[in-house]
Amino acid sequence: METEKLNATWQDVCIKIKSYNNIDVSQINAFFSRLHPQAMSDDFLMITADNDFIKTWIERHYMDFIKQALTDLYKTPFTVVIEVDSTQSQKEEGINYFNEGETGNISGFISSQDKSTPGAPIQETDEDPESLQSILKNMPEVPTPDYNEENELEHPTSSLTFENFVIGNSNRMAYSMAVAVAEMPGKAHLNPLFIYGKSGLGKTHLLRAIQNYIHETMPKISTIYVDSAELLSDYMEASAAHDKEKSSFKYFKNRYEEADVLLIDDVQYLQGKKQTLDIVFQIFNKLTNQGKQVVLSADRAPKNIDIDERYKSRFNSGGTFDIQPPEIETKLGIVKSFIEEYKESEGKQGFSISEDIQIYIAESSSSNIRELKSAITKVIYQMTYFNQPDLNLDDVRHLLENHFSGGPSKRLTIADIQKVVEGFYKISHSDLVGKKRTRNIIYARQIAIYLCRQLLDLPFNDIGKLFNRDHSTVMYSVTNVEEKMKESRELREEIEALRQQIKEI
Repeated sequence: METEKLNATWQDVCIKIKSYNNIDVSQINAFFSRLHPQAMSDDFLMITADNDFIKTWIERHYMDFIKQALTDLYKTPFTVVIEVDSTQSQKEEGINYFNEGETGNISGFISSQDKSTPGAPIQETDEDPESLQSILKNMPEVPTPDYNEENELEHPTSSLTFENFVIGNSNRMAYSMAVAVAEMPGKAHLNPLFIYGKSGLGKTHLLRAIQNYIHETMPKISTIYVDSAELLSDYMEASAAHDKEKSSFKYFKNRYEEADVLLIDDVQYLQGKKQTLDIVFQIFNKLTNQGKQVVLSADRAPKNIDIDERYKSRFNSGGTFDIQPPEIETKLGIVKSFIEEYKESEGKQGFSISEDIQIYIAESSSSNIRELKSAITKVIYQMTYFNQPDLNLDDVRHLLENHFSGGPSKRLTIADIQKVVEGFYKISHSDLVGKKRTRNIIYARQIAIYLCRQLLDLPFNDIGKLFNRDHSTVMYSVTNVEEKMKESRELREEIEALRQQIKEI
């Protein structure tokens, strides 16, 4: 899409977002002025942010509004990707994304807060937006890739390494196989390496760690990391003229075929994209036939991706390993690791967050590691940039009361869980709590009872009352599901999918 048209489209999106209820226009002006549209197709938009703080904030607070605005404007769901590009100029010459007369910036957002009262109203200011740089330059930032003149990635993102990946029982096997591939890429039994798990569990971290390890230890080996959304966008641009003899299309294909190690993230987004899948399959076969390494990731197992059976078979032909949601110990390890990274990057060795706050964040967060890190980031900024170094547990509970998508802060009920299970298995409420004993109804009923016990931690009797079952029946259901989960990966995936749906209600 032409730059002028792309910028006009982004301005339309910003205006649409500001028309929604409960939107703080000053925050939109402040944060969205640091976003820059880069590429757009029929159902895909790529945006860059000036730094990782802006990226995280937008993903956490405004991603759903961006997608909703695009859907409202173009009547189709969009995939939206935000990347960090600190080389982007502070102001894009000749572009004004906002209505005339509207101003706002993050420095105003921060300085207008009453530091003694978190959550004080945000006031618009007349400060020069350029002063934003003085506020943001000291914030911890994920290192961004360097670019050459052709805008190709020259060096991988360096912060994602095996050393700072927190290992637990939930990810140990996937981690070990990723290390094996990084040390000896191209071995047949791990080619391709397919890593899958729900969003935010560390798949991208492992793919980037492979890339970083090879770049550091075997610099002559060419590695390419690409997100499938970016891959799809590249393909659409390259084939826009519908002429496969065009140099742009040849360059697109040759770029990936010449790689020694190709890492493709989130391949589930390629389902339904037949032409792109065909090209990916050709590249995949050429590389693996030459003994070159391919690593793939997805949010589900290959068999659960809606693609042609031959793709599923090939994707599953090497080593396939899942990452399960992290247990409390692993999440606490991630909290501690993230704090240490902050201390090291900022040179603040005396900085600390109390153990009870760390445990609260680990216990309250969902399985999504991004949500976990976002919570820690919010606490760090409250302690430092809002000058509250003595933040206590009650303060943090208040600060994060609307942050988590799951955990103790989520006010779930048995009825909430029943409703999700009924929709998932397509059975009625009367069947779920009634006397019918057909296999599919018993199966759904036991899983619903298990989820109530796990997510609400209620006594068996209290759960039983809303299922019209006694104490012993509820206890048997929970034990039965726990035993089956030990043997069935499919059941574990099914229950995790239900957990995710429950957290989203």
